[in-house]
Amino acid sequence: MGASAGIIPDRTRPSGILSTVRRPRYAARRYLAVPGLAALLALAALLALAALLASGCGAGAGAAPGRPRDPGSARATPATSPVPRAASAGPAAEGRAARPAVRQLITVTAAAYGDTYATLSAYRRTSHGWRRVLGPWAARIGRNGFAPPGRKREGDGRTPSRSFSIPFFFGAGPNPGFRFQYRRTGPCDFWDDDPASPRYNEWVDSRRASPGRNPEPMDVPAYADGLVIGYNTARTPGLGSAIFLHRSIGIATAGCVTLPPGELLPLLRWLDPAGSPRIRMGVR
Repeated sequence: MGASAGIIPDRTRPSGILSTVRRPRYAARRYLAVPGLAALLALAALLALAALLASGCGAGAGAAPGRPRDPGSARATPATSPVPRAASAGPAAEGRAARPAVRQLITVTAAAYGDTYATLSAYRRTSHGWRRVLGPWAARIGRNGFAPPGRKREGDGRTPSRSFSIPFFFGAGPNPGFRFQYRRTGPCDFWDDDPASPRYNEWVDSRRASPGRNPEPMDVPAYADGLVIGYNTARTPGLGSAIFLHRSIGIATAGCVTLPPGELLPLLRWLDPAGSPRIRMGVR
């Protein structure tokens, strides 16, 4: 109902809300002779009409009593069920539904940024939260420990922090039964770690393209089994490259994470791309 229809009433054929404020005929005949009374009665009628409009159409069409008009308000939106807390020994940050599809998680944590040893554990998500299935195991990381989040740089000898994807596995022989996409290493395979190269932070077959200056050879014993950690997938020059989880070499690394074969192989066999696994690394 428009506002103008409630301000200037049709004096000949009142209808709707206006019909409810009609003055009784006998009152009009009796009091019109009193000076100024007609004007007072007209003002009273208009005030009554305004009150009716405020309690009727003025409340807003479609707004039910006691219900918020904004469907996005707190009252109109049911509360979502809280995500179960992670297990006490598990990765609480990943349990906050930031990535609800993640059902497998590897954590690599150190006590301080300068440490070259870290603790690696593997978890799976259950209806009751995260449950550890492998580890804890002692892993080696960069020779200069972990880099704070966002501070990793090419050649700094540090392992990047934060949570990363797992793009694919690799190894020296045929796929031994891993469920991930698998790439077999050969003498012509390198990882380009040259920030000036157009293929920076990519696996390169040197028979088809240049792997840049001083590339990382993939056909070495340390890479007999391993997985790629999805760090710097945007391939931003200088932010770091060739970050893997691979076989232990007995010492700290240039930035990778390593485990002995007896621990690495069970972990690689357990990982399943259907579980959208991630690896979360850093200082606890």
